[in-house]
Amino acid sequence: MLNVSRPSWVRNVAICLLLTAAGSIAKAQATQPQTALDRQLSRLDLSVVASAILNKDSNGTAVVDAVDTPINLHPGNTVGPLVTIRYTKSAYIGFEFNYGYARYTQTFTPFGAIPVAGVQQNTAEYTFGYVAHPKREFHGISPFLGAGLGTLDFRPTPGGGEGLLPQARATYYYTVGGDYMLNKYFGARAQFRQQFFKAPDFETNYLTIQKRTTELQPGFGFFVRF
Repeated sequence: MLNVSRPSWVRNVAICLLLTAAGSIAKAQATQPQTALDRQLSRLDLSVVASAILNKDSNGTAVVDAVDTPINLHPGNTVGPLVTIRYTKSAYIGFEFNYGYARYTQTFTPFGAIPVAGVQQNTAEYTFGYVAHPKREFHGISPFLGAGLGTLDFRPTPGGGEGLLPQARATYYYTVGGDYMLNKYFGARAQFRQQFFKAPDFETNYLTIQKRTTELQPGFGFFVRF
């Protein structure tokens, strides 16, 4: 027969119950931040979209050899990636950060003359925006729309940039599109964006036409949802 008194037995059981309860509470407290983290991560998605960069010509007047000269600005068209990190809290509360890249040539031409400057450049976009995701789906496609602002960084290339200086321009945009989930974490995205900004002049008076211009960006790509 075990030599354990009733008070000792009760005390041991009580200690075991307390330790078990303390362990359960500690486990719950340890898993709670992870649950909150998972909830926040589930609101994030990361997309990479290949966008066509379709630029609009601009016409203005620049000072060339101390004479006001009509100038046509003809930016080239190209294709570039757009990387977006999006946070969606609810259908009508969402935010995004965009980074885009493109490389093309800005051609400045006096009317009726040959081009006076062909400036090859790398352009980087850094923008923040608001995004809404209406709850209604159309054949599995979830629509979204948004708008935002930021900056475009024009950087002439060492080989084809005519030795001109880099320049940043404020920009704002709107976007519309749709998402289609391929599985729980992976989907396809089609979208259309339009940006508005002042035509670059690379801090050079004979290229300064003081005109606003626009850029169209239809695109298609994929996204990962965490």
